Amino acid sequence: MELRTDKLRSVIESLLFVARKPLPPEEILKALNEHMADITETEVTAQLEELVQGYESRGINIVKVAGGYLMGTNPANADQVHNLLHAKVQTTLTPQALEVLAIIAYKQPVTRAELERIRGVNSDGPVDTLLGKKLIQELGRSEAVGRPYLYGTTTEFLRHFGLRDLAGLPPLPVTPEEQDAVFKSALHE
Repeated sequence: MELRTDKLRSVIESLLFVARKPLPPEEILKALNEHMADITETEVTAQLEELVQGYESRGINIVKVAGGYLMGTNPANADQVHNLLHAKVQTTLTPQALEVLAIIAYKQPVTRAELERIRGVNSDGPVDTLLGKKLIQELGRSEAVGRPYLYGTTTEFLRHFGLRDLAGLPPLPVTPEEQDAVFKSALHE
């Protein structure tokens, strides 16, 4: 039994190492194929959780993010990793794109017309930018007149902002006074 557990853990580590996106347990289970056909999703999840704990204080971490598990460097070592790779910021967003992204994140699914009603200005540019960076996606079409596209966030959005799911978003202010205070601080007024 211990040999089987060791082999499963080894395979899961290999899959996480080569994966370029968070792997959910069911995707790992599919990758096991006929070589380990008697493994259950519960066993895979248990091994994933053990790996998360086992890698907790090491240079490599396994984290649960965007509905799956991902292997990456320990955030405490970010400066040294940056120095080695001379990493550039991969995604820079204008204040307008961030504003549109926030509206979509909190109100999804949302149409361009709803975005423009909330913002008071045309949102075509920021929406196109966010689609290009794969932070938002078309979720389908609304039943409204003209059947406009509905937009929502992607797993790349969750990964980029280090969120497990949308419940990890900070709560919105409730009162108009709190909202004004947040907007003023965000605008540095």
